[in-house]
Amino acid sequence: MTAVQVIFYLFSLVAILSSVFVVASPNPVRGALSLVLTFFAMSGIWLLLQAEFLALILVLVYVGAVMTLFLFVVMMLRVNVMSLRAGLVRYLPFAILLSLLIIGMMVIVVGPKQFGLTHLPLPPALAKDYNNLADLGNMLYTNYAYPFEIAAVLLLTAIIAAISLTHRKPHKRKIQNITKQIAVKRADRVKLVCMPSAKKINLVNKPSGAEQ
Repeated sequence: MTAVQVIFYLFSLVAILSSVFVVASPNPVRGALSLVLTFFAMSGIWLLLQAEFLALILVLVYVGAVMTLFLFVVMMLRVNVMSLRAGLVRYLPFAILLSLLIIGMMVIVVGPKQFGLTHLPLPPALAKDYNNLADLGNMLYTNYAYPFEIAAVLLLTAIIAAISLTHRKPHKRKIQNITKQIAVKRADRVKLVCMPSAKKINLVNKPSGAEQ
């Protein structure tokens, strides 16, 4: 077994364990941190496959931006962990059965008969002046230009739909209106009321024993 294979199996083991912990962890913050570890392990596998640009994008975009934002949102929501644990115990048999079914399908489909080294050999050695980014750009904007544009339109539609569904009118919110403040009049805010003065109390002839 070569050093590349040892590194590949190490990254694969870390990715599998961390992904299982993402699903099985009752704490959402620990699940998010486990997903970050999964992204790092997958970026290492992509480096072994000579996809340096995709590996860097996975670390910079997903780990550096998306997961950081997701982690802050999870921490601010204050999710009830006890209710999550109760739901996990309730649906645990169904989750185990579904997991075994998916693992069996993956073993059947992704096996050595279809994805072995005889069908998919190791990538050949590349030249010194090879540019992974230029090759990816040429492939993306020539052979896969239409799928790329369709994916961009779908993502834009999803963003607009998410904003439309979550946008609500302000409810019981105080807003400062400068125009109404400038146009205000004294009669609208102050009302002068004429009241008779109180009678003067004579304290000189007050009987003894009374409170002062």
